[in-house]
Amino acid sequence: MSERALAGPAPIAPAAVPGPVVGGATPSALRRAVLVHLRLHGPSAPDTIAAAIGASRSGVTQQLRALEMAALVSRTSVRHGVGRPRHLYDITPDAQDLFPTNYDGLASGLLTAILEVGGESLVEEVFAARRRQAEARLRARIDATLAADAPLADRMAVVARLQDELGYLAEVRDDGDGTRLVEHNCAVLDVARSIPTACQAELDLFRSVLGVDLVRDHHIASGDRCCSYRVEPSKA
Repeated sequence: MSERALAGPAPIAPAAVPGPVVGGATPSALRRAVLVHLRLHGPSAPDTIAAAIGASRSGVTQQLRALEMAALVSRTSVRHGVGRPRHLYDITPDAQDLFPTNYDGLASGLLTAILEVGGESLVEEVFAARRRQAEARLRARIDATLAADAPLADRMAVVARLQDELGYLAEVRDDGDGTRLVEHNCAVLDVARSIPTACQAELDLFRSVLGVDLVRDHHIASGDRCCSYRVEPSKA
């Protein structure tokens, strides 16, 4: 959605548009300026937006149409006396993902508070509860997708897909020295760096769901480029 409407997936920061847009602004910059204006000021007419950001009305209208097609803005008609209705535009819930969020910082702050209130034992209980929830979710996905006797590689692929949906850029890889579940991104990196229990809970989760012994041989929170979980060969 964001790549279609904006030239690039980077979140929009209000500071990125500190003042009026000059006449030579790129379409991408103009779209960003329009969205930031609507986020800050709410429903607005094209004339109002154009005056506020220093762009032409026709240019703003063109970008509003593109954003509307991408479901990032919505349009309402407001009648004011006789004549044609006035169109007001506003961002949609889908546009929220284009603006900065700090969920990772919030989670880290909450865990720090839990640590202060209940110590490490309470933090461990929190992650144990989260692991149980995640395990139920993973098992339900595996059961709904695969037969009970599905091979390990297929079960790992389902786990990787779910982790990928959560922002971990996950995949299953077999590079000759064992099958690995690889995560190229850590969606909770700030938490992982400050609370080691988080990473241990993830390792325990994968071991339990897959029913095999896994060894983590790469770790983003320790400075590696990815988190890699290798299946240990059976000792039987």
